[in-house]
Amino acid sequence: MEAFPQRLRAVLEERRAAGLYRQCQTLESGQGPVVRVDGRAYLNFCSNDYLGLASHPKVIASLRAAAAVWGVGSGASHLVCGHSAPHRALEEALAEYTGRPRALLFSSGYAANTGILQALLQAGDTVLQDRLNHASLLDGGLHSGARLRRFAHNDCDDLARKLQQSAGPTLVAVDGVFSMDGDSAPLASIARLCHQHQAWLMVDDAHGLGVTGATGAGSVEAAGLGSGDVPVLMATLGKALGTSGAFVAGDELLIEALIQSTRNYIYTTAMPPALAAASLTALGLLREEAWRRDQLAALVDQFRRGAADLGLPLMGSDSAIQPLVVGDAARAVQLSQQLRERGILISAIRPPTVPAGTSRLRVTLSAAHTAEQVERLLTALSEVWPRA
Repeated sequence: MEAFPQRLRAVLEERRAAGLYRQCQTLESGQGPVVRVDGRAYLNFCSNDYLGLASHPKVIASLRAAAAVWGVGSGASHLVCGHSAPHRALEEALAEYTGRPRALLFSSGYAANTGILQALLQAGDTVLQDRLNHASLLDGGLHSGARLRRFAHNDCDDLARKLQQSAGPTLVAVDGVFSMDGDSAPLASIARLCHQHQAWLMVDDAHGLGVTGATGAGSVEAAGLGSGDVPVLMATLGKALGTSGAFVAGDELLIEALIQSTRNYIYTTAMPPALAAASLTALGLLREEAWRRDQLAALVDQFRRGAADLGLPLMGSDSAIQPLVVGDAARAVQLSQQLRERGILISAIRPPTVPAGTSRLRVTLSAAHTAEQVERLLTALSEVWPRA
């Protein structure tokens, strides 16, 4: 009877000793550029609310109005009686926005990625994944029964070699924008390799949708690719759209097959219909208010110029994700705490989320920030960052 408690205590002790222990912090305010924690206001530079839509009055009003009509819970899975008109309207709008015939909603990005890969792949297949892919893609590949191989980050030569060696039907899965480094996958080159080797390409565009591309339709649009190049496009609603959930977009055959065989879809209660209605409103705002992407781009440029002037270790990212690699996990936590003392909220990202020796401060910017707030961040960083 003591085996499990002993095991759990050992895990916790190991995490504490390695400086990897994690704790939730409870917000006492809505999501935004300024949040309240433990009675104090902080500038928030660790949220994925890239366009500032999470607290948009129109999105909130849409949620309230839809809840009055559709209730709070969906009541069942999509295939029982949980699929309501707002779900259908959101799926149709997402399909049109991403330039695909159909889209399918999931409760989370993790559920979407693991479910899609387990439905598409089987024993004898090969799935090739970028070494820095999100954990949900890696877990989906591991649990699919297919042969999982990882290629060096954004290294098309390594991918080409592994495609040459692949056996059976092959799927290549990559992030569009990588969540911890903030850089983008070379999708055009990857798509060409997939065509040459008759492999399918799946892109997780959680951090690209709404932010990149001429209309904000994401990394695939920015790369000039269509559904023939990227048959499986997944993205989330909880980042640029500011709500929650995820979707996969593709052709009729893909979506119908996923409906019939994806356990994470079949056996999960559908997202609340009011949330789908709010997401539809957020999608409309994303399309109508292009200035939000322009504002975000200007703030990213301001931060990178200021950080370069300070000699901070910038990575090759032009996205809203601007990591500053510290290296040591305990030092990253210390820097995060020093910034917190100055009223700045930035998370210390440590293994296993990132490789050992690459612990970092993950700065994320939002269109809801102001130039003055970014200057305050840079000032705080100049005060705490170690000098050689």
